[in-house]
Amino acid sequence: MTTMTDSQLISSVVSQVLSQLNTSDSPTSAPTPKAASGCFSTVDQAVVAAARAQQQLVAAGLNIRAQICDLIKQLAQDNAQAWGEFELNETKVGRLDHKIVKLQLLQNVPGVEYLRAHGTVAHSGDDGVAFDESAPWGVIGVITPVTHSIPTLTANAISMIASGNSMVVNAHPSGFKSAALAVDVYNKAIKQQFNIDPIICLIDPPSLRSAAEIFEHPDIPLLAVTGGPAVARAAMKQPKRAIVAGPGNPPVVVDETADLDNAARSIIAGGAFDNNLLCIGEKEVFVVESVFDDMINAMKRAGAVALTPDQIARLTATAFAWSKDHYAVQKELVGQDASVLAQAAGVSVPPGTELLFGQTDEDNPFVCEEQMMPFVPFVKVRDFEEALALSVKHEHGFGHTAIIHSNNLAHITRFGQVMNTTLLPVNGPSTAALGGGGEGYASYSIATPTGEGVTNPQTFTRFRRGTIASSLRFV
Repeated sequence: MTTMTDSQLISSVVSQVLSQLNTSDSPTSAPTPKAASGCFSTVDQAVVAAARAQQQLVAAGLNIRAQICDLIKQLAQDNAQAWGEFELNETKVGRLDHKIVKLQLLQNVPGVEYLRAHGTVAHSGDDGVAFDESAPWGVIGVITPVTHSIPTLTANAISMIASGNSMVVNAHPSGFKSAALAVDVYNKAIKQQFNIDPIICLIDPPSLRSAAEIFEHPDIPLLAVTGGPAVARAAMKQPKRAIVAGPGNPPVVVDETADLDNAARSIIAGGAFDNNLLCIGEKEVFVVESVFDDMINAMKRAGAVALTPDQIARLTATAFAWSKDHYAVQKELVGQDASVLAQAAGVSVPPGTELLFGQTDEDNPFVCEEQMMPFVPFVKVRDFEEALALSVKHEHGFGHTAIIHSNNLAHITRFGQVMNTTLLPVNGPSTAALGGGGEGYASYSIATPTGEGVTNPQTFTRFRRGTIASSLRFV
């Protein structure tokens, strides 16, 4: 049997991911604007430039890093409308209003202030002093997804620059022009104000080869990858540190004690956000039978549209195809509006409908697959224990996100312990876990396979301890 090399393996799995999304190894149709700052035709060129900029960034100090992060946030805020429109036109997935909101939420991504609060610890005793500090890695290799091209790149940039790093980015080909637009604006503004350039380096055009070269480059000590299972596995096979934001299939449990109207509003808010492109979004709902009919009515009151069994069957046949031993999501409906899904189901819905839903069996592919569409299946279960068991089964061990609506403290506690997910929204939308209607800071890279969780500036640092033996003791 022939064994593939690491390069062949990486190319194979990245090719699989891109082919599933109907992309290619070629540049996008429109060229990158001429003189775009930070765009490089080879990974080697990008790494050299990024390494030089990273040294400038470290020499500039923490206060300059903080100002750069504030500048990036302001630019994202100022350009949210135009960039949201550009990204939607390029990627053809999601909703314009939520594309804009995702850029505005970047204000909540922590910067240097997070490092100042969490980054340094001092020890003092009879044998001297020691300082534990959070040091930069240097140049970070970054893979960004098509689902949130500018928001993911920008959130990563804020965290990575705050921690003293520069970036070499392989954007998803279907979101490359959006990434290039933002990178050009960021780099030019940073150069003008701080004479540091280019902190963010983008490969133009992104390709399978450039992704593999980033993974293997000896001067890139850290990878930060946001994507599906195949690209996540490829990153984790590398003999270097990888921070990987992988897939999710978040279940929702509604028990007999839940506030059903609040649960309905929350499921719509989270499951319909950007047409359910978020990896944290509500993907399947398990409702105990004693309140199932009441929950269905609550969803209707909140504005969701219920599909009949026949309509669900038609939608399912369009949304999925059987591929070897599993269902494969069909890209035509990913991230499309509820009205588009309704048309595929053979029904029309009122203007402004955000979410479709309906009762299905557990074995419907909408339950087991991370489908990224504004249709949420509702499965009737006997009791909380069955809901918990099915949630464990269909979360697939990703350890990503699980949601519960309950006023039973024992149920909430047991659900959290058993699911053991990175994010656990309770009695609210999934977005509450990232500061959208709940406490906590925002991030667009939730590193579940590698365990870092909600990424922040300290995620992208190395632990360093400096010790001065028998000195600097004043007491």
